[in-house]
Amino acid sequence: MKPLKFTEKDRERIAGEGIPMEKIEWQMDLFAHPPRPLRLDRPCTAGDGIRVLSDSEKTTLHSIYENRAGSLQTVKFVPASGAASRMFRDWFRDLEDDRFDGSEEGDRFARRLPLYPFHDDLLALAGAKGRPLENLVIGKEYREILGLILTEKGLDYAHLPKALLKFHTYRDHNRTSLEEHLVEAAGYVCGANNRCALHVTVSEEHETLVRSLAERVLSRYESRLGVRYDFSLSVQSPSTNTIAVTLENEPFRDDEGTLLFRPGGHGALLPNLNGIDGDLVFIKNIDNVVPDRLKEETILYKKILGGFLLAVQDEIFRHLSLLERAEPGESPLDAAADFCRKTLLTDFPAAYAAFTPGERKRFLVALLNRPIRVCGMVKNEGEPGGGPFWVIDEDGRRTLQIVEEAQIDPSSETQARTWKASTHFNPVDLVCGIRSHRGEKFDLENYVDPKAVIITKKSHEGRDLKALEIPGLWNGGMALWNTLFVEVPGVTFNPVKTVFDLLRPEHR
Repeated sequence: MKPLKFTEKDRERIAGEGIPMEKIEWQMDLFAHPPRPLRLDRPCTAGDGIRVLSDSEKTTLHSIYENRAGSLQTVKFVPASGAASRMFRDWFRDLEDDRFDGSEEGDRFARRLPLYPFHDDLLALAGAKGRPLENLVIGKEYREILGLILTEKGLDYAHLPKALLKFHTYRDHNRTSLEEHLVEAAGYVCGANNRCALHVTVSEEHETLVRSLAERVLSRYESRLGVRYDFSLSVQSPSTNTIAVTLENEPFRDDEGTLLFRPGGHGALLPNLNGIDGDLVFIKNIDNVVPDRLKEETILYKKILGGFLLAVQDEIFRHLSLLERAEPGESPLDAAADFCRKTLLTDFPAAYAAFTPGERKRFLVALLNRPIRVCGMVKNEGEPGGGPFWVIDEDGRRTLQIVEEAQIDPSSETQARTWKASTHFNPVDLVCGIRSHRGEKFDLENYVDPKAVIITKKSHEGRDLKALEIPGLWNGGMALWNTLFVEVPGVTFNPVKTVFDLLRPEHR
């Protein structure tokens, strides 16, 4: 790699982002020499990488969680960074189309308008501006209505985070997605003294707005639900941003010659997760919530996943305690290896058979003594996004991984066929155990596959560039965790990706 030539101004810009120069050099080297794509062996399917629980197992696991949750420090972690602009992509197109007013598509928009949970806010806003919404509809001024919804002259929904958007309508109030997460959290992360911990990650520009909403509504839901919230926020650190480069892998500069940095993707939230202090951490995206009438089954399966993790974790801790005795005999070694193979689905190296007892002990302790995650998986019904696969690592061993399509070789027909054969989808429904058998919190930065980056082509002010996404939070960011996949029903996955999703039966 040729030496990098950064000016003094460049170095000041890099220092301002809080990024060490060696990390910039590492990023530049990744652009020039991208790591090899992941090598898929086969999709995880029911019975082959994905556990399908029987009714009796569900009942047992639910009881385990119910009996122990009160003595544990449980936390719900909700990634909620970024604006909702992509959610309104079609409406932005209509806003710019001068034929939309009076069109058949515009008429359909107007008919559906009262069904949206933000209709009441829009009605009040238009009236306060002296432009009653009824008059705008009668006059077929549909683009004016869109402007009141999307832009700063009205609700400004396109520039707000999804956490602040009204998602659901109730008889006496409407709720934002953040409020729905508060209500849902009370159902399964309510510990000692009815303490309910919810941590939300937001972008720096939205922190004040999200905090303000939380301060307005927390006491209301505490009174209604009989809980006491431990609510906290964090923002993505600028030091997790990555440098952009030209298509020739030179540092990308804007029209003023200044280096350009871009957010590092959802993997940049690993430091936020690493800052959480808890025994069990549940992770769920901000847009995946349902109204109260559908919450019961969602909460049930969160408890089942939590019970599954506790049951497996108990076994891990028991094996570690036996292994750490001075001189474990063959029996503890064999039992631990059998557990790793059958329960954790670990693929052992061929050389393991020739290991001495001491080498086996060290290998098994290192294998067991790491963070654990149980990931709910839903049947694949065409949703875009990642899924569970058996992946062959650099040592030729198979591991369970959540994979995004951008991580595989697009030119390989074999890999493409394997990808398309996937039967399940990752809804981002995780419960994580982040403490060791000694009660010490793991440093999650030690369990990342640093090479699991994604390089994508983007543009800035009309010029093409290459951007680097660091290992994703539940992809490469958790690649070295002990991972277990459990099938959960589709009703637990109801995201709002476009504004039209708010009209689906699940959100009404």
